[in-house]
Amino acid sequence: MGGGTVKLVLFDLDGTLVDTAPDLGLALNIQRQRHALPALEMAAIRPFASHGSRGLLGVGFGLQPGDERFEAMREEYLALYDQVFAESSSLFEGMDQVLTALQQRGLPWGVVTNKPRRFAAPLMQALQLDHRAACLVCADDAVRAKPDPETLYMACRQVGVAASDAIYVGDAERDIQAGKAAGMRTVLAAYGYIASTDSPEAWAADTQIETPLDLLSLLPASASTA
Repeated sequence: MGGGTVKLVLFDLDGTLVDTAPDLGLALNIQRQRHALPALEMAAIRPFASHGSRGLLGVGFGLQPGDERFEAMREEYLALYDQVFAESSSLFEGMDQVLTALQQRGLPWGVVTNKPRRFAAPLMQALQLDHRAACLVCADDAVRAKPDPETLYMACRQVGVAASDAIYVGDAERDIQAGKAAGMRTVLAAYGYIASTDSPEAWAADTQIETPLDLLSLLPASASTA
């Protein structure tokens, strides 16, 4: 991956660092059951798991922001998700090895997510990631969330690393947009929640990885050689 040094690796949370789709889908299907609708197959929900309650209510109920029922249904969904958010979510296969390797190489890593802190912080704690991460920046920590670069800049300030010395790994178009706007090198996590209607090749990420372990070949062997 071209460019200068790498002193910080930042990850999106849902669909990049952690596979949260099982719990996001569980909450949606509980909500559908409440409204006398049959459960959806996980394969139908998974591509929308990176799009938050907006995407999930869209696939689950055909609702969009601005619809009369949207806000009430969103609050109901979030209350249900609050009960199940750490039941089945786990690091993507190989990601624990990646995080361990980053620690061994002396490269700090952190999370920048559009997930509200009320869910992101407890999830990080449940997966015992909170003490391993150098930072956690959530959408509600800033005035503007991704694709605006503000939360990425916040993460860099917290760790004390210039944005030009960081890379951002994400699975959604807004992740790549935010990373590029921040002047970071961008990595598309192709294993994440990408829908058949998406056009990831048009997002123009600097590079793409098919598995978490692919990331290691893009990074310096140690911070001192970065």
